[in-house]
Amino acid sequence: MPTTTDPAVERRREQRAWYVYDWANSAFLTTTLTVLLGPYLTVLAKRDACPGQDTDLACRTDLHVLGLPIAPGSLSLYVVTFATLTSALVLPLVGALADRTGRKRVMLAAFAWTGSAAGASMVFLTGDNWELGVALQLVATLAFACGIVVYDSLLIDVAGPDERDRVSSRGWAVGYMGGTVLLVVNLVTVSAHDAIGLSTEGAVRLNLLLAGLWWGGFTVVPFLRLHDRPPVDPVVTSGVSLTRSSFGQLLHTLRHLRGYPQTLAFLIAYLVFNDGIQTVIYASSIYAQEQLGLDSDQLILAILIVQFVAVGGALSFGRVAARIGAYRTVLGSLGLWCGVIGVGYFLPFGEFLPFAGLAALIGLTLGGTQALSRSLYSHLIPRGREAEYFSLYAACERGTSWLGTLAFGLTFQLTGSYRYAIIVLIAFFVVGAVLLSRVNVGKGITQAGNPVPAVI
Repeated sequence: MPTTTDPAVERRREQRAWYVYDWANSAFLTTTLTVLLGPYLTVLAKRDACPGQDTDLACRTDLHVLGLPIAPGSLSLYVVTFATLTSALVLPLVGALADRTGRKRVMLAAFAWTGSAAGASMVFLTGDNWELGVALQLVATLAFACGIVVYDSLLIDVAGPDERDRVSSRGWAVGYMGGTVLLVVNLVTVSAHDAIGLSTEGAVRLNLLLAGLWWGGFTVVPFLRLHDRPPVDPVVTSGVSLTRSSFGQLLHTLRHLRGYPQTLAFLIAYLVFNDGIQTVIYASSIYAQEQLGLDSDQLILAILIVQFVAVGGALSFGRVAARIGAYRTVLGSLGLWCGVIGVGYFLPFGEFLPFAGLAALIGLTLGGTQALSRSLYSHLIPRGREAEYFSLYAACERGTSWLGTLAFGLTFQLTGSYRYAIIVLIAFFVVGAVLLSRVNVGKGITQAGNPVPAVI
């Protein structure tokens, strides 16, 4: 129950609890899904496909999954692709259930604790057991995505229209801080693995365990301090009838989404450019290890740079948006992303400092683009359907990209070079910028029946 009758004080209290979930899940996203799991799963797959060969060397023998030839270097990318396609069926149901039951706080915790259990179980990945790794990655990725649907929809509950750019940016900044703290632990553990009696792989598995526990442990704070709101369109039924009614609401929303053409146009643009962002995030560690020859502690240090710089980047972009609007700020950031990709293509083999410089550029651009995209989209959602609309948004949100990872994986499989794969990603930012430039945000906010902020 609330501890104060002052609505402003209580709202700030909930905002702080909302920030803590970003602290919790972003650390897992960074440590497990971005830095460690992809390269480690690649090692396990190469060990199975090319037994007896040094896993630092290229493996030209394919794995066979359901009769399909899969390059070991593309396996983890394809898992993300499959998880995202699966989420296209699952996430809208999650959003509809959250909106119609009003139990967002409980659903958020349930998804987080399911995903954290899968993440912590990655400590058991040894030898060439990539099959278990694939299963755990699927569960963790889907649970992460489901939790993000509920978490993002709560932004509208905890922040008013003129607060959302600031609150969303602070949430991202707190998330990057959490990721930074855990990455420092990761870096120390991997770098000093001999001193604590672990092999390099043992240190990686320990960090996967810590990331899962971190996500689940800190989720206790929002579970206890956030409050559920009565649904705008409540449902008093349960079980199968609730599932059917939720799908009915989803179908109704999709049929009438054309009544909100600017919202639909934004979603399409976001789908394209955010797929590029998510692929850069996910594939950067694989690119650094396999194409540039960098080792695990260098990867962790580079991502640590991203996290550290991204804190300032998210807050700085928030201040820029307060002056010129979130729409113009996001549009300008897509041009910066094209420059980041171009720099990445020319990075030399075996040299860490140029890669560290690229990491700083990614961090500067990353947080602001994502935080402001979220707050901008929140204004375009009809009231009462926040979670359902954010389920569409989450299909192309953090860690659920599929067009980009598919393009990246296929390009590598066809060319054998991650350099060609990374240059393909420029197209996602160019096309996304063109599509975003055609969105009339002010008109879209009015169409959704929401108050127009002072600056958009």
